[in-house]
Amino acid sequence: MSPLEMPSWSRLLAIAQAEVAATLRALPPDLRARAKDLPVTYEPIPNEDVAEDEDGSDLLGLFVGEEMAATGTSLNPIPAQILLFLENIWDYADGDEELYREEVRATYLHELGHYLGLDEDDLDARGLG
Repeated sequence: MSPLEMPSWSRLLAIAQAEVAATLRALPPDLRARAKDLPVTYEPIPNEDVAEDEDGSDLLGLFVGEEMAATGTSLNPIPAQILLFLENIWDYADGDEELYREEVRATYLHELGHYLGLDEDDLDARGLG
C-alpha cells in the first residue's frame, strides 16, 4: 500500500481498536478501571453537526458527555463517550500506518484526559495537547 492510499474501513477500524485496547491495558490499574467502561465510538469523519460545532473538518477525536467527576450531577442527555475520526487520523498521519497507530493512541489519551477533567493546558503539560 502506498503511504497516501486509504486502507479499507475495516482495516482502519481493526488497527484503531487494537491500539485503543493496548493503550487501555497499559494504563495504571486505577486509571484503567475508570477508563474501561467509557465507550469509544469509531467514525470515518465528524458528522455535519460536529464538524460545524467544533470546526471539525480535520478533527481527530472528541469527548462528549459528562466528565467522570460530574457523572450523575447534570441533566446532560449525551452519554459520556470518546469519538475517534479514523479517516481524519489517517490523513493527519500522512498515510503512514505507524504514525496512524501513534495518533490513535495520542488522540484516545487526549480525549480520555477530558473525561478525567483535564483541560487543554493540563493536556499540553502532559504532552497530550
